[in-house]
Amino acid sequence: MFGDRRSLRRVLATGAGLLFGLLLTLLGPASPASAHAALVGSDPGNGTVVPDAPNRVTLSFSESVQLLAGKIQVLAPDGSRADQGDPQAAGNSITIPLRAGGARGTYLVSFRVISADSHPVAGSITFSVGAPSATPSEGAVAEDVDPVVRTLIPIGKYLGYAGLVLLVGPVLVLALLWPHRLSRTGPARLVWTGLGLIAFSTLLSMWLQAPYATGAGVFGASLGDLQEVLGSTFGAVMLVRLGVIAAAAFLLRPLLRGEGGESKADLALLGVLGVAALATWPLTGHPTASPVAGVSVVVDAVHLSAMAVWLGGLVMLVAFLLPRADERELGAILPIWSRWAFTAVGALILAGVIQALIEVSSFSGLFKSTYGQLILVKAGLAALAIGVAALSRRMVLSRSTPGGPGRLRKAVLVELAITAVILGVTSALVQIPPPRTAEAAQTGTTSTTVTQTVKDSTMSLQVDVFPATVGNNSIHLYAYTLDNKPLPVVEWTATAALASANIEPIEIPLLRITDFHAIGDIALPQAGDWKLTFTIRTSDIDRSTLSTTVKVN
Repeated sequence: MFGDRRSLRRVLATGAGLLFGLLLTLLGPASPASAHAALVGSDPGNGTVVPDAPNRVTLSFSESVQLLAGKIQVLAPDGSRADQGDPQAAGNSITIPLRAGGARGTYLVSFRVISADSHPVAGSITFSVGAPSATPSEGAVAEDVDPVVRTLIPIGKYLGYAGLVLLVGPVLVLALLWPHRLSRTGPARLVWTGLGLIAFSTLLSMWLQAPYATGAGVFGASLGDLQEVLGSTFGAVMLVRLGVIAAAAFLLRPLLRGEGGESKADLALLGVLGVAALATWPLTGHPTASPVAGVSVVVDAVHLSAMAVWLGGLVMLVAFLLPRADERELGAILPIWSRWAFTAVGALILAGVIQALIEVSSFSGLFKSTYGQLILVKAGLAALAIGVAALSRRMVLSRSTPGGPGRLRKAVLVELAITAVILGVTSALVQIPPPRTAEAAQTGTTSTTVTQTVKDSTMSLQVDVFPATVGNNSIHLYAYTLDNKPLPVVEWTATAALASANIEPIEIPLLRITDFHAIGDIALPQAGDWKLTFTIRTSDIDRSTLSTTVKVN
């Protein structure tokens, strides 16, 4: 098939290495159901109690998001739909209009949207009007991703990376290093295989994106879901990739036949198409959601290009050039290839370091997150592969290595085996949220507001203290009857004291907002357990004094 049995065995060995990497992708850590944008805030806040029903709910994310039809809803305390009209997305925020005159009790807001890096983000928050009640749950949006879909997505990405390797490196070698006397049949089939893998990976990714986004099974997405994918940024990028691959296939025919019909203009156009195709990978992944998206997209494209040149060239060496080229041809080819490989590996390292710095964002994230740990595994494997590559380069430059081409072929095969595993790790990485996303979620969802409720025989008082830290603090007071109805208040007074530091009661100035709601501000000079005392007069003769302790950090 590839000229002789030895070449066939080497190509099969290369394919076995790629399959081994694919197996590692399957055995790698499962990606989480929710993905790479994070909910960092909401209005009303998650778990808060507001005095009056709002006319809208606002969700804020760590990056821009796109809506999915029918995947956002607000359930009222009785389980009915409280949202009205279509939600609106604007950058990082989504606004959900609500029906007027909402009932008292707890509301559930459930959502499923698409993040800037094409991953679904699902979750829910609650807020209460007047007082909490049982949380409605029936009809809430599902947060899970089908396990078969979750497994197939990294497989599709791995096949795409393998296709890049079998396309980019071999085309460069054929265009610039291939001896004229050698047949191009084997390399041509390798290139066509690469094109086919990329096309199949792209079509598979487009198909899987619909159930991935909606939470359906592999064949559970509707025609409307598929149309929504095609109309999204993800779908547009995938269609561009297919178009570029089709154009490249047409231009590659003269080069693969070895007829000499390819012109410099055709090769230049192939280079432009190659750059365009490589850019489609970062445009549907983490780089688009990076804090420095422009830098991340370029760096990721450089990373992929260097990987494809290095590994694809190694495949050509081990499968065709080392066993077929004579000593004179190898003497001319190997030094040039060695310089290419040295440059590609340098670009690979530099781009990888920049990517890691952007995505990991903190030293602790490198060791405490799955993403960071896989980065370390990838770095270790890359260091091992680079060590073998350095040995191969020394063999090429010395030209007097015992064992000659046979020993060099073994070293190259080891390089390919290691890098096949690296491809598997990379395929898993693109499905795992980077630490910067987790940190954004933790920062956004961590609330320092202290909410407490104190009661006596006549009333209930809700006390909110924000941020409950040393310095300026805001205090919100809500008065209710014992059956959770708003209680009109005639007069409010409040004090704060810290007995452990001998701080006598400090008066808190209060401003009446509504009949049952007052706010105040106070500077708390020291951390500790502050005792807050409130006197609420509801009539000329009815008065209640209530106290609570708030921990201030």
